[in-house]
Parts: sequence; structure tokens; C-alpha cells
Amino acid sequence: MSSAAEQEAVQEAAGHASRRDAVLDGAPRAAPAPPVWPGAPTPLGARFRTGPDGTAGTNFALWAGGAEAAELSLFDGPGPGAAETRVPLTELTHGIWHGFVPGVRPGQHYGYRVHGRWDPWTGARWNPAKLLLDPYARAVDGEFGLPPEVYGHVRDWPEQHVADTVRDERDSAPYVPKGVVVHDVDDWADDRRPKTPWSDTVLYELHVRGFTMLHPEIPPELRGTYAGLAHPAALAHLTRLGVTAVELLPVHQFAHEDHLLRRGLRNHWGYNSIGYFAPHAAYAASGTAGQQVGEFKRMVRALHAAGIEVILDVVYNHTAEAGELGPTLSLKGIDNRGYYRLQPDARRYADYTGCGNTLHVVQPHVLRLITDSLRYWVTEMGVDGFRFDLAAALARSMHDVDMLSPFLAVIAQDPVLRRVKLIAEPWDVGSGGYQVGAFPPLWTEWNDRYRDAVRDFWRHALPDVREMGYRLSGSSDLYAWGGRRPYASVNFVTAHDGFTLRDLVSYERKHNEANGEGNRDGNDDNRAWNCGVEGETEDEAVRALRRRQLRNLLTTLLLSTGVPMLVAGDEMGRTQGGNNNAYCQDNETGWVDWSLLEEPGWRALFDLTSRLIALRHAHPVLRRRAFFSGRAHSADGLRDLAWFTARGEEMTEQDWYAPAATLGMYLSGRDIPGRDARGEPVVDDSFLAVLHAGGEEVSFVLPGVPWGERYEVLVDTGREAQGVVPGEVYEGGAVVRVAGRTVLLLRVAA
Repeated sequence: MSSAAEQEAVQEAAGHASRRDAVLDGAPRAAPAPPVWPGAPTPLGARFRTGPDGTAGTNFALWAGGAEAAELSLFDGPGPGAAETRVPLTELTHGIWHGFVPGVRPGQHYGYRVHGRWDPWTGARWNPAKLLLDPYARAVDGEFGLPPEVYGHVRDWPEQHVADTVRDERDSAPYVPKGVVVHDVDDWADDRRPKTPWSDTVLYELHVRGFTMLHPEIPPELRGTYAGLAHPAALAHLTRLGVTAVELLPVHQFAHEDHLLRRGLRNHWGYNSIGYFAPHAAYAASGTAGQQVGEFKRMVRALHAAGIEVILDVVYNHTAEAGELGPTLSLKGIDNRGYYRLQPDARRYADYTGCGNTLHVVQPHVLRLITDSLRYWVTEMGVDGFRFDLAAALARSMHDVDMLSPFLAVIAQDPVLRRVKLIAEPWDVGSGGYQVGAFPPLWTEWNDRYRDAVRDFWRHALPDVREMGYRLSGSSDLYAWGGRRPYASVNFVTAHDGFTLRDLVSYERKHNEANGEGNRDGNDDNRAWNCGVEGETEDEAVRALRRRQLRNLLTTLLLSTGVPMLVAGDEMGRTQGGNNNAYCQDNETGWVDWSLLEEPGWRALFDLTSRLIALRHAHPVLRRRAFFSGRAHSADGLRDLAWFTARGEEMTEQDWYAPAATLGMYLSGRDIPGRDARGEPVVDDSFLAVLHAGGEEVSFVLPGVPWGERYEVLVDTGREAQGVVPGEVYEGGAVVRVAGRTVLLLRVAA
């Protein structure tokens, strides 16, 4: 460095220090600041501990690398009238502002004020008038409303195209939640994680609030809460159904979007995170001043005791601060340029998520925030895995999706995270963001190609059956590389985003008017068939056909190789009235209707689903750990997987390309690769599944020897209306009549 450059750098550093001191000296304080000791830069967040002379207190550490100064604000309560005490954090180590405050104990409410330049044109958006939530806060007390005061810029500036450049000087502290110091020592010694292998897993996607709000056996004061999900009545449904893991829609602290609040709505799903360490306070029955942490842990313990794993749907790709016109709640005011991806015009955000911003995961401190959060939920909150919303956004390096990205590399080598269940939603909304089948072997993926193929098959819209064959047998075309296994595919027909299963067979068009967006929101490509009438009907023939289609879809899902995922309520006919984007319907539309189980028809659907899951658990051939080879392993020519036409003949290459509505899938239990825990070969029954999507009855010839001498009917979706198990036995070579739009499952009898 030249002497002139050195002199300039010295002058800049001196100016930095003088500006910081001036800001701190001139900041208004409601009470004298308590003493603050240097403390430590690690761990980040607020940690209650004993100081160097035995004095109890809390160490505060905040990464704000580009800031000029940082203040800790202590409050005597959560409400708008709480008295504030500001404490300067004068220690700065590697971009981390830190200090130990003696006497600060668990239950203390706090936030930060961070000082620096206001220069939106370069991405600098510091504004000490805005109280900021600690990114590492383990509990949050209060709810985010979005009045003008919580915006770093003047939200209602007359010229909206430049509004984000005008700094708002009003204090936001009365209008935002506060972090809470939490000290909850728990070694989980009494907890027993189920540790269900991926191949044995059956996922059940549910919403903590929506699942419990209308349950008649859960006490009213517990409905909508973690304690409600831990209630014996909720656990009983899950265990009767037979699922092995719940995949919880976001439980990180989240905020409601301004456009929803203006319409009198709320964010129900929670894909708008703002606190990556804090359980969402509104789901706690026991209190929000730290009690939510213990309540969440008790819920996890209860689910584990029932043999059910807990997987969190996590949103690390963006935050609730949206774009340049969004509020200033946390990261934007701490170091906007350090936490978010910005465009070359640094006023604007790079948006690969469709939510206004994208976290800059390539930055070491952002990557640390995410991995610290993940480890916290595993080691201290007891969860068993994660489903990553828009995971492709996390896998981007500077711009493109990169399967050697820092995020994926860190996860692969982390001794905690590489051992838990990791599910990718393998796409985002940016260029090149669709990455189904591309994630590395450690990961499983939501397989939307499975969803689309199964929907198209049962509405008789596939040109041939090639796609269906791949999806039923584990999607080897997508996942048979790099050591990946069939359980890399999370098979689903529905998810929280889209129609419920009942609506999929009742509506062809979305009906989202209640969302207040003119029915413009939500997906238009639903691949749905309403069975002839749009919406609910009294026509008994249409109603019967719809219920048969539900049985077909559920049976197909639970017989497919891979990891099946059900959505809460689909097993008993839950409807959203055709709304395929119920993210803002925190009401009966978005809640599970438990009264459906009182109706014999819907109870029969639940019973069939439970029976199919039990069948899957009992038979390893239905949950294989390796892909099928399709080759004969013995002289009799019997293969581990074979496909048959309705004529009872093995499918030829020409058959795969021909239009067809009927497909026979033979699964041999004699040739299952791998050994059991004692090193013995795994041997199972063999099965034949006949899937017929045509509207008319078809004759199907059952394959004879060596495939089977006799076949026993286990499931006939055409005759399951009252939960009747068929049980007929047919000789190999016999002709069976398969009703239109039916799945027939037969076991090869000895």
C-alpha cells in the first residue's frame, strides 16, 4: 500500500471511530446504561452464563460487519410502553459486536439498534431508529404488525419509485416484538429418537395450528399449539394411521405480509421467516416469554415416544423483510449488504424466491447463521430432519445453482447435519432453478414428476405409460446415479401448496377468490379432473366416482417405491373448497375438519389408508432400499420387477410407447437385495398391482407360472366404498374383471 493510501485509510478509520462515538454519545436513553464487560464474540446470540468473577449475566454477540456501531436495547417487558435501556457494545471482533451485561437473566426482553450509513444506492440501509430482532434470538415475544414506523424508509412517501431512498426517523420499538433471553438446559437423556430408516419412512405433512384447531378431543386452550399436537388425541390419529414422521409446516418465528394485513388476512402457512432459532410464539399455549421453547421440546418428546419423527419445513432462502420496499425487522438493518443478494443496482434485491429477497448463502456469516440454526434444532430442540423450501436458492454460488456450493459442502461434512433427514424442494423461481434429480446422494427430494405423472394417469391424460412405469418403481431415471437410492424420491400427489386430494377430483379450476387477489394467485396447471361436475354436488354417481379416484390415488402412492408423503386430512377427504393456495386462510378453509371421520364414507377412506400403510410396513418388497434390476436371477426367468399388459403378457418396447390405460406391475419378494440386521437374506411375498385408468371395465389375464400359481385379492378400489376387504383367490392364468378406474392389488399365494 502506498503512503498516500495508508494515510487515507488511517483518516477513514479515525472518521469511523468518531462517527461511532458521536452516534452513541448522542443516542437518547430512557435509563442509564448498566455496566457492560467485554464478553466474548462466540457463541452468537444472547447466552445466559456466569461471568469471570462468578457474576450471573448474559453475553450478547451480533455479527454486523459493516456497521459503525451497535447498541443493545433492554426492555422491561414486551409491550409498546416498555421502558428501554440502551447499552453500547463497544467490543468488535471480526465483525462481531459483543459484550457481557451482568445481572441480565432469562426472561429479559431485548433487541438491537445498529448504526451506519444510509446509502441505499450502494445497499447500505442502516437506521438506528429501528429496533432489530436478534437473528439468534431463541424466543420472540410479541407479534409483527407492519405500521409505517417499522420501515427503514418512509413507506408512504408520495413518490413510491424513490420511497426506499428516504430514511424514516421514527422509533419502531413500540411496534415490534422483542427477543427473549432463554436458558433452557436439556441433555435429552430421557428422549429416544425413532431413527426410522429412509426406506421405512411414511411422511405426513401437517400444520401445527391447522391440524389441531378443530379437534374435538383436544382441550380448547390447547388447540392450535405445540401442546395440542402433543395431546394423546392427536397422537392417537397419527399412530392409528401408521405414519412414521410428521413434516411440520414452518415453525420458525414468522411475520405476516403487509398486503395480507391490509386485507384483514394473515399468513397461515408461515413461509415468511424472521427468527431462525425461535419457535413461532403464536403456537404456544404456555406463554411467549421463553415458555414456547420448553413446550416445543415437550411436543417433540411426545411424538418420539409415539415412534414418530419430527421434520421441520424450513425457509432459509428468504426472510420476511421482502425487497427494497419491505420492512426493516432484522437483517436488513443489521447489515443489508452482508446478508442479502443484491443486484448490480444495489438498491434492488436479487430475487430467486419470488418473495422479494434471497439470503446470500455464499457469505460465511450467512452460511454460519443457517448451519448454527440447523444444529440448534437438532441438538437442543430434538428434531430429526428438515425439508428445505426452495432449496435450489440455497445451492446457488454467485448466480447459478451449483451442487458443489458452499451450503451443500458444509452440510455434507457437518457431523450433526449429515446424520439427519434432509429433504430438498429442488427448485426455485430463478433461471436454471429446476433441479429435480440433481441433488447429491445425502439428500432426498420432493419429486414433482411423480406428482404430475400420477395425476395425469388417473385423469387418463398420459400419451403412454413410460412415465408411470418410472414413477411407480422409484424414479431410477432421476436418482440411479452416484449411489443414490429409491428413497431419494419423496413421492407425493398433493402437498400444502395446491389442491387437497379431495379437491383434486372435485375441481378443475382454482377458486381462490377468498384470498383477495382476484383469483390470480395459485397455480393454473393443476392436472385435475372434476369427474364431470365442478365443485360439490349431490349427484351420487359423481360422488362415488370421486371417492374411487381418491382410493386410486392413495393406493398408487402407498404402493410406489420411494418415500410416500401424505398431507394432513387427505386420508379423510379434507376440502378447501377449490382454493389451491390457502396460505392466508387461517380459518376453517385451512384447518383439518375432524367431523369427516364421523361419516362412514370418509371413515372408510381413512381405514383403507391405514391398511395400506400397515401393508407397506409389513412387506419390504414395497419399501426397497435398492433399485430394481429388471433381470432374471434364476433359471425360471423370474425377475424382481416385471410389467404386464392386460393380456397377461410381459410388456414389449412397443407396448411402452402405445397409448394405454392399464398397467400391471409385478414385484418379486424373492429377489430383494441386501440383508436384514442378522445378516440373513430378505425374503417377502410377491405382489401384482393392476392399475386401470380407463372408464370401462377391462379383462386382465393373471400371469401364470413362474410368476404365480394363485393370487389373493387384497385391495380392490372399485369395491372399497364400505371398507370391505375382497379376499378372493384366483388361479394363475385366470381372467379377472377390473372395473373402470380401479387399482387391484393381489398377493401371490403359496
